[in-house]
Amino acid sequence: MQGATTHRSFVAVTHTTSETTWPGNISAITLFVEDLEATKRFYRDVFRLPVTFENDNSAVFSFGNTIINLLQSTAAHELIGPARVASPDAGSRLQLTLPVDDVDAMCKDLTARGVTLLNGPMDRPWGIRTASFCDPGGHIWEIAQ
Repeated sequence: MQGATTHRSFVAVTHTTSETTWPGNISAITLFVEDLEATKRFYRDVFRLPVTFENDNSAVFSFGNTIINLLQSTAAHELIGPARVASPDAGSRLQLTLPVDDVDAMCKDLTARGVTLLNGPMDRPWGIRTASFCDPGGHIWEIAQ
């Protein structure tokens, strides 16, 4: 049968061929952190999300259909070896962006939650308004309107 069926909040699409469309949506992003407890607390307080899974080395938060897995950096080698985990002071290599209706209002809200902005709010030459901040692991989050 061809078409879409809904299960919970996810949409499953059935195709008549055996080929799967690749790449699909990103389902998980794992962020390596040095202080799991502080970063977990930050995500609960700033994003106001519950932990959906946790163990001694990780905590998972759901951002819509994407999960953010906070993984203790000392446990990351098992996942990515032989690649190395960069130190927090090595500089940023990614930015995660969340859409918002009003960047200025969200900046005020984030500041009230104890977040220090890296930049913004500002109008970008490509036509959007943004602001950025870091989590305790040094990962940069952008809000954009």
